[in-house]
Amino acid sequence: MAEAAGDVRAEIERLRELINYHNYRYYVLDSPEITDAEYDQLMRRLEQLEREHPELITPDSPTQRVGAAPSEQFATVRHRRPMLSLSNAMNEDEMREFDARVRRMLRLDGEVEYVSEVKLDGVAVELVYENGVLTVGSTRGDGINGEDVTQNIKTIKSVPLRLIKPRHGRLPTLLEVRGEVILPRKAFERLNEERIAKGEPPFANPRNAAAGSLRQLDPRVTASRPLDLFCHTPGVIEGVEFKSQWEFLQGIKEFGLKVNPLSQICRGVEDVLAYWRKISEMRHELDYDADGIVAKVNSFALQEQLGEVSRSPRWAIAFKFKAQQAETKIKRIVVSVGRTGSLTPVAELEPVQLAGVTISSASLHNLDEIRRKDIREGDTVLLERAGDVIPYVVRVTKKASPRAKPFEMPTHCPECGGAVSHEPGEVAYYCVNVNCPARMRESIRHFASKACFDIEGLGDKLVAQLVEKGLVRELADLFSLKEEQLVELERMGKQSARKLLANIQRARRVTLDRLINALGIRHVGEHTARQLALHFGNIERLRKASEEELRQVRDIGPEIAASIAQYFAEPRNQKALDRLLEHIDVEPVFTAKPRAALQDKTFVLTGTLESMSRTEAERKILAAGGKVSSSVSSKTDYVVAGANPGSKLDRARALGVKVIGEEEFLRMLGEKE
Repeated sequence: MAEAAGDVRAEIERLRELINYHNYRYYVLDSPEITDAEYDQLMRRLEQLEREHPELITPDSPTQRVGAAPSEQFATVRHRRPMLSLSNAMNEDEMREFDARVRRMLRLDGEVEYVSEVKLDGVAVELVYENGVLTVGSTRGDGINGEDVTQNIKTIKSVPLRLIKPRHGRLPTLLEVRGEVILPRKAFERLNEERIAKGEPPFANPRNAAAGSLRQLDPRVTASRPLDLFCHTPGVIEGVEFKSQWEFLQGIKEFGLKVNPLSQICRGVEDVLAYWRKISEMRHELDYDADGIVAKVNSFALQEQLGEVSRSPRWAIAFKFKAQQAETKIKRIVVSVGRTGSLTPVAELEPVQLAGVTISSASLHNLDEIRRKDIREGDTVLLERAGDVIPYVVRVTKKASPRAKPFEMPTHCPECGGAVSHEPGEVAYYCVNVNCPARMRESIRHFASKACFDIEGLGDKLVAQLVEKGLVRELADLFSLKEEQLVELERMGKQSARKLLANIQRARRVTLDRLINALGIRHVGEHTARQLALHFGNIERLRKASEEELRQVRDIGPEIAASIAQYFAEPRNQKALDRLLEHIDVEPVFTAKPRAALQDKTFVLTGTLESMSRTEAERKILAAGGKVSSSVSSKTDYVVAGANPGSKLDRARALGVKVIGEEEFLRMLGEKE
């Protein structure tokens, strides 16, 4: 038995080492050596062994990236060595003055060797590794004390939980390394799209999003956001010695830590200036926000000789990029209504040129932001483009008048006059009227989606025409459309019109959970809709339920219960639902016991099934504990191939994903012997 236990322990250690190495290849070097499927196989094997032997789980295991419960607050971490701030150079003359000061203090006649690095606009953090294991991750805080965000740091895939032992040399017994947590621009755009779709206010810029993500009390929220981290500065190091900044960067890269590949050695200040010009020109092409460069004296011995002044080192300086800013006046503040009914204050500006673009409006995000900056109509403001793309107001530079009234959010929707909801503790305001014209286009798209009524053919352009022409003023109008109305629309012939009407006709039969999801109630998605359908059984019981009754439903807390109750308390929503119910047949939600063969397995459907529609097949997979995806990847467990399968079948074969036919699929569901 002891020998068997030793074998398991050895295999677990081998798997952890392999997974850490392949994480390093993928997330740090961007040069993977194995396929996603092979990586998943390693991870699944490790997860299996740790489930069978929980006593062997360690905090640095790759399976423990999101292993902690939500925290009630962040503990304080005292940095062994203060995290200093940098002095700034705003132009080339100031950069040359810095170099002259360094050479004067060092009594050097020749050039100083610098390491130049991109200055990331992110969140400063410190990682502490003891004997190669990540033990603490903290924010900069005031430079002396920071917040303990270890569990959140662990969710960042580019951060190794255990350092990689270099081929030549050893790991330090203690390694403190400082770095910058960022949210890549593309990930930032996706995150904001998701927040808007959920009715949540978007983040102002990637740095705010990174800071908000890193300070989540629930590590699972942080894990859902693709943060990244670049390391750049040493703290206290014991057990190994680095003689220079460049040697340090190359050394920690061998340990598995990520460093910016654009860093380079510069021979003198003119090389630093050339580097600044190069990065300044290419910064728009980077997938992260950068606001300048940092130049550091390369030699650690010379750094120590130079020392520091106040709370800034004498051996390093930040050379900022030229600001993409301009001043203009706010003509008025208006409120726009978003796709989910969210109300966003927008500043209408006197047009101004900024970074080659004429800017005439800028989002003010929310009322809290307006109050914090004390923005009022008529004020002159400093405008900037976040990431050189999104214009936003930095601050007020000149007040219009002491008599200018503070801005207040409207109590009724500016588009439809419906009630405006604002929940205590939230920054967002919402129009609760589902038939608000400003919401209708997105409401139709959601209503027709696969997870709801599954109406094929209702694309964005067609939906826009239906709303613009007044053919669909509320969701029930979809079921009253006539062929003669549709053929008058652009790119809509008789055949297309008849096909769309047939799809709408088929959609009249819908299960209760899909109807609830289709209503677009804030905070209610597929899972919550299903729980509501199972609990109440019919729409009439749900629409009459009190907040207290709603809170009895599984997975529904006070916030969701209040949102549902408020939705049904709006008379216009009740009338719209009554009209919709006149056109549809609502069926009970499909229920089934979870089946081991499908539990937590991901399925992709392709081709036509004889025994059921694709929508019904998807519902049965979900009811049996499985998952459904629209695309084939290395994480797909099964592709169900019906008649006339498409390219998904070829993709599955190329990735080695198991392909099953309809008969085997029915056997897995327990519907066939």
